[in-house]
Amino acid sequence: MSRGASGILAVDKGPGVTSFQVVAQLRRVMRAPKIGHGGTLDPDATGVLPILIGEATKLTPYLIELDKEYVATVRLGIVTDTEDLSGAVLETPPVPALDAPAIEAALGAFVGVIRQVPPMYSALHHDGKRLYELAREGRTVAREAREVTVHAIALESVALPDFTLRVRCGKGTYIRTLAADLGRALGSGAALATLVRTRVGPYALADAVGWAEVCEPGSANSLWDRVLPLDSALPSLARVELDSARSRAFRHGQAVTVASAPPGSVRVYDADGALLGIGSARGTSVQPERLLHADHPRPAVLPV
Repeated sequence: MSRGASGILAVDKGPGVTSFQVVAQLRRVMRAPKIGHGGTLDPDATGVLPILIGEATKLTPYLIELDKEYVATVRLGIVTDTEDLSGAVLETPPVPALDAPAIEAALGAFVGVIRQVPPMYSALHHDGKRLYELAREGRTVAREAREVTVHAIALESVALPDFTLRVRCGKGTYIRTLAADLGRALGSGAALATLVRTRVGPYALADAVGWAEVCEPGSANSLWDRVLPLDSALPSLARVELDSARSRAFRHGQAVTVASAPPGSVRVYDADGALLGIGSARGTSVQPERLLHADHPRPAVLPV
């Protein structure tokens, strides 16, 4: 990919690193003016963190909507204030004698549309402050349960007091809260011991850039070579291609007429195959929903 272009880089976030620190490191290394991420990972968690570069930062709302997959190790017999092992221990209840069938029987109640109470140690806002800021002040506030979608949970292994799950879920799902709620359902408290995000939409852990490479001096060229195109974040959206006249109109925020398009959001391209943005299709009309600067080939020059 051209230096200074736009796209998405899937990074395997290292342990003990915040998502913001990953962005800051890549901003220094790749010298791109705009870099963001497509979904926060807790500092202790590792795995796929999509990094949005240039025009890709406009796609954040679409990245958030992608489903995710995690491998989570849950530890029974411990309750913490953060719902993972990084927090202060509140209780150490006894661990019942459980086997794989007993754990699997409890998982069914956590698949589908379920309700979760967000943890106090989370980035949600309450009266202008993030919940984790209030928690660090020793305050606890009431949180309303929210609906989230868990598509599937598979039990991978059991070695009490630990067991490991593979979870596929939608946006807004707290795996820490899932672990804590599951522990209560099994008759013992629980906390999240380890968490790896193995996939975000089409971005798989096996294809992600390792954290060591991100931190390696002089890695800019190899990192740019791994940047994926903008439309890699939009695999489920139908494609609409426009001729030059309609492309100009679309770029200027005007609705355009097409022969046919499925209702809802669509990817809109010009005749050269450059992604112009996302449109909202209704009948034969496509209204601009989010405009992108067409990502035509650019000179391979690093920005100064």
